[in-house]
Amino acid sequence: MARPYWSGQIQISLVSFGVKLFVATEAKSEIHFHQISRKTGERVRHQKVLASAIENAPEEPAAPVERDEIVKGYEYRKGEYVTIEAEELAHLRVPSKHTMEVTQFVDESDLDPEYFEKPYFVTPENDVQGEAFATVRRALIDTKKIALSKIAFGGREHVIAIKAAGDDEHPGMMAYTMRYAAELRDANEYFRDVKPVKVDEDSLSLAKELIKRKAATFDPSKFVDGYEVALKELVEAKVQHAPVPVDEEVKPKRGQVINLMDALRKSIGGKEEAEAPKRSTAKAAPAAKAAAAEKKRGIALVKAEPQKEAAAAKPAPRRKSA
Repeated sequence: MARPYWSGQIQISLVSFGVKLFVATEAKSEIHFHQISRKTGERVRHQKVLASAIENAPEEPAAPVERDEIVKGYEYRKGEYVTIEAEELAHLRVPSKHTMEVTQFVDESDLDPEYFEKPYFVTPENDVQGEAFATVRRALIDTKKIALSKIAFGGREHVIAIKAAGDDEHPGMMAYTMRYAAELRDANEYFRDVKPVKVDEDSLSLAKELIKRKAATFDPSKFVDGYEVALKELVEAKVQHAPVPVDEEVKPKRGQVINLMDALRKSIGGKEEAEAPKRSTAKAAPAAKAAAAEKKRGIALVKAEPQKEAAAAKPAPRRKSA
C-alpha cells in the first residue's frame, strides 16, 4: 500500500481516533512532453538565476543559483523581502495539521458540487482505532450526514468533508477538500444577463421523456479521455511517418432556425414522432407504404395529376350481367 498523505486524529467532541488519508486520484496520461530546441533537437533545461544578472547583462550567460541557496521570501515593501525558512513553516501553530476537529454535520444535499475539490481515502490508523472508526462510520450512514472539519497540509488549511464509503465487507470513509466561498466567483455576475423564458408545457413534457429514456446508472469506466486518444494517434502517426490526422473544420450553419418541438420529437422518436402531427401522418402512411413497395421493386413513382388522381379514386362501374 502507498504511504499515507496525512496521518492524524479525527475528533468529535470528546471522541477521537487516529486515521490515515491517501490520495484517491492519480494521473493516467501516458503522453508526456519535453521542451526541445527546434534547431538541434536537444532537450532544454531551466536554470534559476539572479534577476540582477539578467537585468545588468542580458546577453551574457548567468550563473545558476544552487538549490540550497534559495529560500522563500515575502515582499512586504517594493523590492524588500522578509525571508521564511522551511523549518519555520514546519512549526507553524496550526492545530489542524494534526487533528481534524469536526465542527458540524450536514446533509449531503446541502453541499453544492462546485465546492468539492479533491478526494482522499480515509482508513483507521491501526486495528486499535477500528472500533471508534466503525462506530462513527455507521452513525454517518444511519443519519445520512457528512462531517465538516478543517485540515492543514500543502501550505494551507482546507475545509474538509468526511463521509462514509465502501461496504460492509470493505468499510471505509472518503474525505473531500473543499473550496472556500471566497474562491468561487459570484454566479449572479454570469447569470444576470440570462433572460427568463416561459417554458412550453408540451416541450417540457417531451424534454422530460427524453431525459427519462437517456437515464442510466453512472458507470465511470465508460468514459475515456478523447484528447488523450487523439494525442496518441498523432504521436503514433509521426513515429511511423504516416499522414497526420487532422480535425475536420466544422462550419456553423448560419440562418438555420431549429424548431424545438421538432428536435425533441426526433430525439425521442417512437410514439411522439408518429403521432405529431396525427392528420398528416395518417394521410401519408398509405402513400409511404406504397412508395416503399414500388421502390423495392425498382420502380420510380411519378406524382399523378390532380384530375387523374380524382378519376383513379372513383370506383369503376359494374358490368350488368347478361
